[in-house]
Amino acid sequence: MIAGAGPAAIQTAVQLSRGFSKKIGFYNRTGTHADRFKEELKQNQYHISLTVQGSDTVYSTKIHHFFDSSDGLQDEWDTLILSTPCFSYSDVMQSLRIVNLKRLKTIILISPNIGSNDLVRNYTNKGIVDVISMSTYYAATKHSSSDSVTKAHTKTFKKRIYIASSKKDSYMLTVLKRFLNSLGVEGMMVDDPAEAECRNITTYVHPALFMNAFTLNEVFDLHTSGKKYMYKLYPEGPITQETIRTMVAVWKEVSRLVEHLGANPINLLQFLNDDNYPVPEECLSREDIEKYGDFEVTKQEYLLYVRYSSILIDPFSKPDEHGRYFEFSAVPFKPASREEDGRWKVPRIPFEDYQKLKVILGISQKLGVHMPKTEFLINCFEKECQKIENKLAMGESLLQKWEISSICDVNEIMKARGNVS
Repeated sequence: MIAGAGPAAIQTAVQLSRGFSKKIGFYNRTGTHADRFKEELKQNQYHISLTVQGSDTVYSTKIHHFFDSSDGLQDEWDTLILSTPCFSYSDVMQSLRIVNLKRLKTIILISPNIGSNDLVRNYTNKGIVDVISMSTYYAATKHSSSDSVTKAHTKTFKKRIYIASSKKDSYMLTVLKRFLNSLGVEGMMVDDPAEAECRNITTYVHPALFMNAFTLNEVFDLHTSGKKYMYKLYPEGPITQETIRTMVAVWKEVSRLVEHLGANPINLLQFLNDDNYPVPEECLSREDIEKYGDFEVTKQEYLLYVRYSSILIDPFSKPDEHGRYFEFSAVPFKPASREEDGRWKVPRIPFEDYQKLKVILGISQKLGVHMPKTEFLINCFEKECQKIENKLAMGESLLQKWEISSICDVNEIMKARGNVS
């Protein structure tokens, strides 16, 4: 059973059908997307399809059930895959009434936050259900076109994904590793779920680059000096000396929390280079990358600035006749929009990043781990959001639902860890 009905869910279902699962169902709560998905499934005799960049093959499979309510859900599923944003895990677990699914033995979290394994475990029959965290979704997948919500296209796969289980000697962990390997993705098993969960690069990059006035002004179309881009240097983008300084500080604070949770944190520069996108050794030496964690903070900030300067263009692309390389950093921001009822629909960046960071800060506060820069960043972002609300006379809070969600998540995580205050 896959909770979620977006492109990642479609891609996962199609790939699982190729020798990893005999029966696949989808669960997505009632809504505009679920209604369209359900109708299209009926028109296609419950077939979904996937294309992969570099291949002419169209992969398809027939799913066995689609549920938009837990009312018709039978106790027939061995594995549940959460292919939804991590901020909705609590809602999904509650709506599915997981404790009634006695046959359920495994839950796999495709895109968790730090603490998500504990969060989900708190809704299960603890000790019976094996909860597995992946570091992040293992591919880049979108709908093939705006005309269909049952067809997906995968542009690329990640190099490696880190996976960990709430149970020692988890059999499904080896199955998941085999599944990832079948896609050409290296599945790296680590000892603790927090160790897998902290290996999502957006945890470190997005808050520093996007939780600020610059991004909000672009998202709400308030800039007066032309279009802005996500990974460019200021004034074309948000990257400045201060955002780099913030990124290093947040990485250090999150690392302290990860260590407190009993897991190994990341070497930020090495993770950016080796697991995400590399730069030529002429730009960053291997020694500087591997010893990054040992340097004093000013050199760490300098090397990180060099890294982002080096990928303003794709250094491995083929230059055109004018010697220009592909402009790697020119990724546009997704804008906010107004619904027919006048309410604002906001993009995941930076608002999902805010919720995730609020959860991380909440856990740290409960455990007595000091994260002053993270707290300062959150407070500044909240003030900037209030300015946007006032400027656009919104009459609604941009952050209220994310704040409520983060508080609920922290409480459930602490219950699972036995730290209730």
